[in-house]
Amino acid sequence: MGYNRKKQPEQVQRALLECAAKIAADQGISGVTVQAVADSAGVTKGGLFHHFPSKQALLDGMVDALLEKLDVEIDSSIAEDSVPHGSFTRAYVKSVFVGKAFGFETPWSTLFMAVISDPILRSRWAEWFGKRLERHKATDDDETLHVVRLAADGAWLSYVTADAGTAELELDRLKEHLLALTQKGL
Repeated sequence: MGYNRKKQPEQVQRALLECAAKIAADQGISGVTVQAVADSAGVTKGGLFHHFPSKQALLDGMVDALLEKLDVEIDSSIAEDSVPHGSFTRAYVKSVFVGKAFGFETPWSTLFMAVISDPILRSRWAEWFGKRLERHKATDDDETLHVVRLAADGAWLSYVTADAGTAELELDRLKEHLLALTQKGL
């Protein structure tokens, strides 16, 4: 009689997505192969294809899971913010500037690297971001706030593509400066 393992599809699917995200963070999106993810999650390629019919479906699922985490983080930050004007932008900046890691070993790193390198994933990001901007139009539809969001994105990209020796203090000052700009004109 064969081994009869209790099936836990949600757990397996979550493990596959987490393994894909870890591989993407460590090796870039090109390192996310079906075999690498299956091996990392301890399942067969057939098991992976049971949950995700293609590599693109796996990548889409990975980005969707990361965007869900980002939604929770941003919504939590907005809920704690007592000033409505710029609350989404402040939450966005806080999510980008994540302490010592500043984008490394965080959902941001995986998400940004994925959307930078894959046009399909980039369109998923653009759709998510567009919906967030529409949702927060009443509080964050302001030219200065737009510039602040772009500056946060640019700071992240500059940090990951330049000398990683950028001082944490410099990043902290930049974060505080961007957050202060969201308060201007109130």
